Amino acid sequence: MIKTSITKTKEQLIIENEELHSRLVEAEETLLAIRSGEVDAIVVSGTKGEQVYSLSSAETPYRTFIEEMNEGAITLSKEGIIIYCNQRFAELVHERIERVIGSYFNRFIVPNDKSKFDKLFSQQTHNKNNILIISLINSLYLKLSFQLLPTYLQGDYCILVATDISKMMKEEIKLLKLHRLLEQKLDVIQRLRMQLIDKKIDSEIQIKKLNITNNKLVKEITKHKLAEAELKKKLKQKKATT
Repeated sequence: MIKTSITKTKEQLIIENEELHSRLVEAEETLLAIRSGEVDAIVVSGTKGEQVYSLSSAETPYRTFIEEMNEGAITLSKEGIIIYCNQRFAELVHERIERVIGSYFNRFIVPNDKSKFDKLFSQQTHNKNNILIISLINSLYLKLSFQLLPTYLQGDYCILVATDISKMMKEEIKLLKLHRLLEQKLDVIQRLRMQLIDKKIDSEIQIKKLNITNNKLVKEITKHKLAEAELKKKLKQKKATT
């Protein structure tokens, strides 16, 4: 009985040794991956369940880039709620960042553009990056670039990059107004030209009529002169015979 108990103890030690060796290899592989920068975060199991810890060396450059970029960056839930935005987007909508996060994105859009935003947002797919230009209630114009997060990140989240194109759009609006004004002036010029052409035609017709009348008058005068001359001749002959 004693021999059997000793045998089991050796087997347990062998199993525990293999388990410890396996855990050691796994730990060494994990440390190597962290040192080489292949890991951005680690998952730790504890009394509160699994928790994700980001590695500052991996996260900081990306977060700094997002926070310092000149475009607005927004993460939307599938319901259209802002679950993250950078400081630049808060500046674009003229609100504090804590008031922006947790609100619906389309509350910042003018009523006429809400329907086209909602339609495009509902049609997002992983293999397509859509672009949309909208106007905000504060009179700014934004170009939005839509991109769904990869499915392996667990969540139906959409990333928006918002670029302020207000200056460009205002210049375009000015050019459109100028174009319409030029078209109106061109239309007026064309109408005046047609009126001048009509007047010219009328004048030419009147001149032709006057020429015809003058020709008729010249013929009548010539006829009367001939008749007068003939009459004078006859009178002269009659006086000679008397």
